[in-house]
Amino acid sequence: MKTFPMFLQMQGRRVVIAGGGEQAAQKCRLILKTDAAIMILAPALDPELSDLHAQGRIDWQTGAITAASFADTSLVFIASGCPGVDASLHSVAKAAGATVNVVDQPHLCDALTPSIVDRSPVVVAIGTEGTAPVLARQIKTRMEQALEPRLGDLAALAGRLRDRAAARLGPRDRRDLWRWVFSGPARETHARGGEREAAQMIKHAIDAADFGLEAEGSVALVGAGPGAKDLITLRGVQRLQEADVIYYDRLVDPEILELARRDAERVYVGKEPGCHHWPQEKISGVLVASAKQGKRVVRLKCGDPGVFARGAEEVDALDAAGISYEIVPGVTSASAASAALGGFLTERGTCDTLVLATGQSKDQGKDPDWMNMLNPGTRVAVYMGVGTADKTAQHLIDAGLDTQIEIDIVSRAQQADQVIAKCRPSTLVETIENNNIANPAILFLTWPNDLGQAETKGELVKLL
Repeated sequence: MKTFPMFLQMQGRRVVIAGGGEQAAQKCRLILKTDAAIMILAPALDPELSDLHAQGRIDWQTGAITAASFADTSLVFIASGCPGVDASLHSVAKAAGATVNVVDQPHLCDALTPSIVDRSPVVVAIGTEGTAPVLARQIKTRMEQALEPRLGDLAALAGRLRDRAAARLGPRDRRDLWRWVFSGPARETHARGGEREAAQMIKHAIDAADFGLEAEGSVALVGAGPGAKDLITLRGVQRLQEADVIYYDRLVDPEILELARRDAERVYVGKEPGCHHWPQEKISGVLVASAKQGKRVVRLKCGDPGVFARGAEEVDALDAAGISYEIVPGVTSASAASAALGGFLTERGTCDTLVLATGQSKDQGKDPDWMNMLNPGTRVAVYMGVGTADKTAQHLIDAGLDTQIEIDIVSRAQQADQVIAKCRPSTLVETIENNNIANPAILFLTWPNDLGQAETKGELVKLL
């Protein structure tokens, strides 16, 4: 970010607007939504500003503008309508140490005016750092449609009841309460006009400490997707925002953790290949222990928790301890890698069988199981296949499949440093070395239908 979003306290603060025309009026309308004191610096005012001055809602200064005019201000808007005059006034305001916004001259701005969705006290500010105001307005329109008109009144009601909740409920219960308020029947009732009924529902929930949520600890095994934070599911984001503690893997993008609550505990349990600082038994143990403490636990795994993620071992431990759990699927790496290639995992008439396999099996000495499944019309996706690429290539060459099998390699799919390469079995190792490819990577081994021959397949069966 080149700019830092922040909400400024405006009650009792002074805002100066230099200019008396339409541009100044636009800024004045914006600041009138706050409790700031507004001073207009201009030799004359347009009718709208003149009327506001007559009502006593703004102050007006007509004399010479000096650095003293901008002293003791929270914010200054320069909006004379003349770029040259605005530039001069900017210099004067900066000499006074003011924070300045110059209309239509972002290079002179200390602060940029966002597009605003006002459901006070709920306020959504949308900025593009001055690069795309039309886009900001489009986003504003969508947010206006997404947030019901009475949402601000509900938030204000919640604010008035916060002390009551704090006196009766602990921190965990308070979080559950407000999650229930803003995502359950109270919000629905309020949105359709039942303000009094919604207030009674919330008060009863506070007094009875009953808002329909489990008080016991639980675990959610959440798939983070292949890496890019916009490929995690909405349910996955929701579980991150509800979590008290998050145990995350080595390959999880740190930006995904930014989607969690700021006060959620984050524990790294990454396992390097061949160097397991956190053995699986220990990970399963801390999941159980945290849940028994009444915490909401997220086990955040790269890709999908059900695909080569050892999720079954963790679920077995939770079952044995009587801990409730949920599996939140994620975009598995094969899907992301296939999309990165601009293709599909299956294609009618060319590839109608898909096999998911791993290059990191327990018994590395025997032939890989997927060799028995490799037929014309089959695609095998080998996860973490770089380390065993030499053996994979040799198996295929020994089976006489060097010209039949097409290999696509995708490393770090859907991430900024993604690498894509294509080869045959005989050039697999060389291709990996020349492109500096490393795990995490997917190797797609495809035997298209149009290249399949019964005679070749017969030779493969003999070798196996």
